[in-house]
Amino acid sequence: MLELHQIFAKQKKILFFLLAFFALGWGFTSYKTVFAGLAVGVLFGHYNFWILVRRMERFDQALSEGKRAPSIGSGLRFASGIAAVAVAITWPKYFHLVSVVIGLMIPYVLLLVDRIVFHVKNQ
Repeated sequence: MLELHQIFAKQKKILFFLLAFFALGWGFTSYKTVFAGLAVGVLFGHYNFWILVRRMERFDQALSEGKRAPSIGSGLRFASGIAAVAVAITWPKYFHLVSVVIGLMIPYVLLLVDRIVFHVKNQ
């Protein structure tokens, strides 16, 4: 489980740089809604990944103690994704809907890329 926390910490650093890039894009381009949508999506996506890490830790602990394993929290992560889309639909003047959805997936894409790089390095 320590490795999952290391992945989360590494991803948090990358996401801060992405958020800074989105802030620069929002401030210096005419695509304000796109960059704002990406930022909102990344924030909700990072929250979803944090929920996953926390639930996987509880799941691992329950299995090691021989207890009944709790759920992984898919419902809560799904509700968070719906909330992000609801924000974009409620305020389309400020947030681009497609950008919010793309932003929701960015943490998972980063996770996939990190795992591919890890396996290529350690092969």
